[in-house]
Amino acid sequence: MAYMFRSSLGIEFDIPSVVKEILRYMREDTKREYKIIIGSDSMGFQNKMADFVTAVVVHRVGNGGRYFWRRIELGKFYTLRDRIIQEVLLSLEIAELVLKEIQESEHSYPIPRWSFEIHADVGMNGPTNTLIQEVVGMIRASNYEVKTKPESYAASHVADMYT
Repeated sequence: MAYMFRSSLGIEFDIPSVVKEILRYMREDTKREYKIIIGSDSMGFQNKMADFVTAVVVHRVGNGGRYFWRRIELGKFYTLRDRIIQEVLLSLEIAELVLKEIQESEHSYPIPRWSFEIHADVGMNGPTNTLIQEVVGMIRASNYEVKTKPESYAASHVADMYT
């Protein structure tokens, strides 16, 4: 499967290039702290098909950030739960690939302080409230920090812009 992402300017990047851009951005201001965040969102259609958008965000804490995104269409999804679980699976898949690239790059050049999060598009208000425990459990079981709405801006704002 091709993992091509777009920048906010529409330029295409593969995952190694996304990570290079993230690290370049982080090295521009090494005194800052950074968060690298993965989040996914989806849009279901009447024919049960769904578009999924995954965002990779680098947040320079207190001073903006950059993001990359990709859209894919996957088969039919008959329930909201199935779509939300697929969002999480896509985020976990991209997280593994991004972290592997970062770890390989860390040996070459030092990287400023950073943390890693996965943002899930679930929250206490609305129809996804019954899925919070399941989604948080899936992400924590993979040893990642997780944020849900209203703190899950990579999923509920960045990825959502492109669904």
